[in-house]
Amino acid sequence: MSRAFQPLAIPASAGIGLRSPHISEMLTRRPSAGWLEVHAENYMGDGAGVDALERLRQTYPLSVHGVGLSLGSAQGLDRDHLERLRKVCDRFQPDLVSEHLAWSVADGAYLNDLLPLRYDDEALAIVARNVATVQETLKRQVLIENLSAYLAFADSSMNEAEFLVELVARTGCGLLLDVNNVQVSAHNLQYDAKGFIDALPADSIGEIHLAGHATNQVGADTVLIDDHGSRVPPVVWALYQHAINRLGPRPTLIEWDTDVPVLDVLLGEAMWADMLSASIMFNRKQAARQSPAARPQTPPTLLSFESEMRTSMPVLAAFAAAKADPTMPTKLSPVVGGYHAAA
Repeated sequence: MSRAFQPLAIPASAGIGLRSPHISEMLTRRPSAGWLEVHAENYMGDGAGVDALERLRQTYPLSVHGVGLSLGSAQGLDRDHLERLRKVCDRFQPDLVSEHLAWSVADGAYLNDLLPLRYDDEALAIVARNVATVQETLKRQVLIENLSAYLAFADSSMNEAEFLVELVARTGCGLLLDVNNVQVSAHNLQYDAKGFIDALPADSIGEIHLAGHATNQVGADTVLIDDHGSRVPPVVWALYQHAINRLGPRPTLIEWDTDVPVLDVLLGEAMWADMLSASIMFNRKQAARQSPAARPQTPPTLLSFESEMRTSMPVLAAFAAAKADPTMPTKLSPVVGGYHAAA
């Protein structure tokens, strides 16, 4: 059944992924949060979770994030799954809809993973056709998310950033920039993470994801695993800083899918994201007020373990304090409830 909701445009601020352990508390507390994101596949039926989301949708802007369309499938999309996604979008009227640049279906079998593509003209034609079908069905633009990678196809004729640029040009889709995925892939495949971000068309990026990752030793090699099971690490905050410096503020999601903590931890991570973005924009405005001759000719401050305490950006000093004090999440809890009024 379709519901009519008041339009609640997602602000260029931080939101959280709505997870089942937090639904009851979200309903009773209605804490301050910029917006919510849910996985589409969890809301394709009926039940208490769907009813709860309808109630929360009255208060919070909503983004729907799909994990099962398999946009890279050469056999085309599962039309039944796409129709279920359409009904989710009709029911909840999300402000953003996104999916992954991946495939997860083979010969009718669904694989519990998001698998990478070979980046070439043939794969581009397949994905572009599938994305166009999704957008025509949903009657809206869809954001496509870059993937975490652990291996690369030797016969790819382009890199992932080039593939995404071409996909945007062919379909008019938008992009979901997962900064953690960029860091994971750049480390594992040994390419420049900032260069990846700089190669994407800025106007197409409608959402950013932040998350934690795990570090594994495989022989002499260090492999990063995109597990969404911890706080956003400093290296990802630094890459997020680079993205905001280039793009300006964007709707930013804190993702946490394994070892899910208490709600206030997610809200606290969202607070850090908003503080960092606000500090960057404040410094930019301050610099713009100075005459060119008066502006200090110094490189931009980058987030790192060594520079956090020396930077003029207050949020980075807060990051350092939080890392130094393991009780910081508890101390933050009373503050979170009064932070950032929900749209």
